[in-house]
Amino acid sequence: MSFWKKLGLGLKKSSDKISIGINDIFNKKSLDNSTLEELEELLLTADMGVVSSQKIISEFAKQRHNKDITDEEIRRLLAQNIEKILQPCEQDLAIGPNVKPYVILMVGVNGAGKTTTIGKLAAKLQKQGKKVSFIAADTFRAAAVEQLRAWAQKLNIRVFFGANGCDSAGLCYDGLNEAIKNNDDVVFIDTAGRLQNKSGLMDELRKMERVIKKIIPQAPHTVLLTLDATTGQNAVAQVQTFSEVIGVNGLIVTKLDGSSKGGILVAIAEESKLPIYYIGVGEQIDDLDTFNAHQYACSLVDIDE
Repeated sequence: MSFWKKLGLGLKKSSDKISIGINDIFNKKSLDNSTLEELEELLLTADMGVVSSQKIISEFAKQRHNKDITDEEIRRLLAQNIEKILQPCEQDLAIGPNVKPYVILMVGVNGAGKTTTIGKLAAKLQKQGKKVSFIAADTFRAAAVEQLRAWAQKLNIRVFFGANGCDSAGLCYDGLNEAIKNNDDVVFIDTAGRLQNKSGLMDELRKMERVIKKIIPQAPHTVLLTLDATTGQNAVAQVQTFSEVIGVNGLIVTKLDGSSKGGILVAIAEESKLPIYYIGVGEQIDDLDTFNAHQYACSLVDIDE
């Protein structure tokens, strides 16, 4: 099954909610003020956020206000407006050819899927001929280190780790020196999951960044925030807080399979403008793929491309 077929199935709860809602609203054909209000409420319940929902409704009002319209036309128009919001976030994760090692710092809350995502991304980079290594800087959970080591063994990748509970910043310092010595192309640093309202753990992230810069002044070259789609609007707050603390410059959205909150990507795109490099629909290596605004918009409203 192709990735986008999996995505369509994964977003079925979201697309069904939107499609059924549109069918219920447009039992009369004119797109008047009443139906526009109902449509905006539907978008909000699909987790598209206040700003993007109002933007979409404003476009609808300009284009088709008080004109006859079918539910199929509504879905196609909706997909076009969603794609317009998502399009600027569709960017490739470009590994600088003259930067070695290229350091990717993975951050996010507990359970978002950081470690699994690292394994999947490493597999993709290996296929491009990159020499990849891991630094297991989640020193709070032995299970996290073991999970990263399992991925490393599966992919035949070196992983640098320390004793349980050791200083994560110091571990990054030693791990990056090791990566330089081994002439690695890309280094993934796995960090402990932390809630955005825990100031102590956020301070630790800042410390890690300072230490990383002592070894490689331009690093981390990319700070990837992994977001769990099932958290809905809380994901928007996570983007804002982590960006303020560590300067996030890219996003990966996981757990879109079976989520009824697929509209959250629209809210994130509208409010953060950050690149969404990859989206995930499952646990397998092939269940992570580059983000495509057009295909996502079509899947979300359940229309053929």
